[in-house]
Amino acid sequence: MAHASVDRFENGRRWTQEYDLELPPQSTVLDLLFEIQQRLDQTLSFRYSCRNWMCGSCGMLVNGRERLACRTRLVDLGARVVQIAPLRNLPVVKDLIVDLAPFFEKWNEVGVALPDQRKKPVPNSPKAQQQIDAHSDCITCGLCYSACDVLGHASDFLGPAALNRAYTLQIDARDVGHGARAATIAADGGVFRCHSMGQCTNVCPKGLDPLAAIAALKRGA
Repeated sequence: MAHASVDRFENGRRWTQEYDLELPPQSTVLDLLFEIQQRLDQTLSFRYSCRNWMCGSCGMLVNGRERLACRTRLVDLGARVVQIAPLRNLPVVKDLIVDLAPFFEKWNEVGVALPDQRKKPVPNSPKAQQQIDAHSDCITCGLCYSACDVLGHASDFLGPAALNRAYTLQIDARDVGHGARAATIAADGGVFRCHSMGQCTNVCPKGLDPLAAIAALKRGA
């Protein structure tokens, strides 16, 4: 028997709803949510897509920690009660669905890649390309944004995902937007707002290290 405690939100009203259901221990939190929606409560709303922890759509808080619901197995939680809530630092639309617009606004603030238009652009060194590759697998799930304590009280902070993206662009020799981006990175809401607590790195489902990227940008700034 699994007991789920799910945060609900609709029309400005918040409440917690309890559900009891039978599920195999190898089931994921996403499986649990489907069971609730299909068998107990069709009004429960949540976001998902690939179901294989590649798209990042099903990010939420599970037992107080940012996780992908499709990747999190009930047996690995080690608790009879599964507490599920929407991500932090983002507006809640309904139940477990958050508005990711602020996240992507910060992502866009660091600028898109601006390719070198020369016929023979400068190639990256093997070391630089290795660093770029190590930070380039972000699936924009928003877990690091939710886990960032700074964003809880400084909404202008760019956040770990955007700064991790900025790092890959700043060390890419093929990009020609370094100057303008450097000003954004060093501005009031940039890298120096980071307190280096490392929760962003701890929750990344792809094993990226935004904290290391931010540290490198601080040195460059």
